[in-house]
Amino acid sequence: MNFIKLFFLIVCCLLFIPCSAGCAENIKEPSVAGKFYPSDKKELKEAVGSFLSKVQKGKRDGRLIAIISPHAGYRYSGQVAAYGYQEIKDSGIQKVILIGSSHHAGFKGASVYTKGSFRTPIGDIKINEKLAESLLNGNADVMFNPGAFEKEHSIEVQLPFLQTVLKDFTIIPILVGSPTKHTYEHLISRLTEILDEKTLIIASTDLSHYHDYHKAIEMDSRMISAIERLSVIDAGQLLKDGTAEMCGAFPVIIAMEIARRQGANLGVLFKYANSGDVSDGKDHVVGYASIGLYKSPLTEQEKKDLLALAGKAVTDYVRNGKTPKIEVNNQKYKADGAVFVTIKKNGSLRGCIGHVQAIMPLYQSVIKNAIAACSGDPRFPPMREEELKDIDIEISILSPMNPVKDIKDIQIGKHGLVIRKGAHSGLLLPQVAGELGWDRDAFLKNLCAKAGLPEYAWRDAELYTFTAEIIK
Repeated sequence: MNFIKLFFLIVCCLLFIPCSAGCAENIKEPSVAGKFYPSDKKELKEAVGSFLSKVQKGKRDGRLIAIISPHAGYRYSGQVAAYGYQEIKDSGIQKVILIGSSHHAGFKGASVYTKGSFRTPIGDIKINEKLAESLLNGNADVMFNPGAFEKEHSIEVQLPFLQTVLKDFTIIPILVGSPTKHTYEHLISRLTEILDEKTLIIASTDLSHYHDYHKAIEMDSRMISAIERLSVIDAGQLLKDGTAEMCGAFPVIIAMEIARRQGANLGVLFKYANSGDVSDGKDHVVGYASIGLYKSPLTEQEKKDLLALAGKAVTDYVRNGKTPKIEVNNQKYKADGAVFVTIKKNGSLRGCIGHVQAIMPLYQSVIKNAIAACSGDPRFPPMREEELKDIDIEISILSPMNPVKDIKDIQIGKHGLVIRKGAHSGLLLPQVAGELGWDRDAFLKNLCAKAGLPEYAWRDAELYTFTAEIIK
C-alpha cells in the first residue's frame, strides 16, 4: 500500500468519514426496525419463527424463479409473507435479487445499492457488489443513489425472513422510482442474464389500498389471477384502468417478465389476506399476497392433453364450423403462451398459424391457432372433412424473443428466427431448418423469402431468436 493511500485511510477512520477505499464497510442501517418489525434481536427471531411455524411447505414441481411478497408491518402482512419464505427454507439459494418500489424518494429510473451490507437486528447481509455494480447504466438511469434507501421499507422488511430461511447468501437490492423504457429494458435484460438456479427474485408489493374489505378482495383477485397466469399484458391493463392496484407495480412487472424469459409457466398463490383479517377495521384495508412464479415442465400427459385439445378444435370446426367451448383447471394451461400449430397431411404441410407473443392463455392459443391452421392459412384452402383422417398436428410453444447480436450465435435445430424490416416480417420455427437440411445461410435466406424480402436483407434488419417446445 503506498503512503498516500495509507494516510487517506488513517484520516478517514480517525474522522469517522465513510470512504470507498475500504477503511470501513458501508453499512445500511435499518430504517423501520421497531416500527414495521421488532427492533430486539430475540423478539424479531421469535416473531419470524412463529410466522414460519404456522406454514407447511408445499409440494411443487419445477424451479421457483420469483416470489411476490408483501411489505407492510409484520402485524399485518408478516404471516402472508411467511408462506413464500417457507418455500425457500434451506433451498441453497445463494443470491437474492430484491426489487422494491420507492415510497419516500422521487427519482428517475432505478437505484441499485452496490456497496457493503444491509443490517437488521439479526445481523448483516452482504451485498453482491460485483453483480450489483454490473447493473449500473447511466443511459438507462440505473444508478447508485443511497439516499433512496434511507427511509425505505419495501426491501428491508424482507430481510429478517431471508436471514431465517437461508444460510449463506448475498443480496442485490434494487429500488425502482420512475423508470423509463430504457430502465425497464435494461434491468430485465441484465437480470435475466445473471439469474441462475441458485438465484431468486423477490418483488416487493402490497395490493389494493384503502377500499372496503369485500372490494379489496374483488380487486386483488383480478391482479392475483393475472400474476398466476404470468400475464404482463393483463396486469398492466388492470393497473391502467384502475380495476386492480399494486404499490410495487414496476417491481412485479419486471419480475414477471424476467420469469417468463427464464421459462416460467406457472404462478402459484401461496396465501392471500388483507389487513381486515387481523384488525377490527374493514372499511379501509390493504391487500397482501404471497405468490411464486415457477418453471414447471409439461408432463407427457399434459402434452397429450394439449394435442387432444388441438385435435378437437380442428375436428369440431371442420365438421360444424364451431369453436369448442372448453374450460380447463390446469394452471399451466391458463398461463399466457405463444403457440404455433402446424398441420401436416400425409407428411406435407397443410397449414401453420400462430402467435409470436404470449397474448392469451396457452389453451386458448392452442384452440385459436389450431382452427386458424386448418381454415385460415392463406397458402391453403379451408380443410374438408374427408381430410381429417390423414392429418397430423404439431404444437410449438415459443419462448420469448431475444435480439440477435451475432449471427454466429444462431444454432440450427435449436433456434427459430423472426425478421422485421420496415413493414415486412417473417418467422421460421426451429424444426424447419433441421427438417429441410438448411445451414445458417440457407436459414437466413429462406427467412427473408418468407418475409417477402431480398435474400440478404437480414444484414440490416431486426433479427430475433427463440426456442420452442415441440409437441407431436
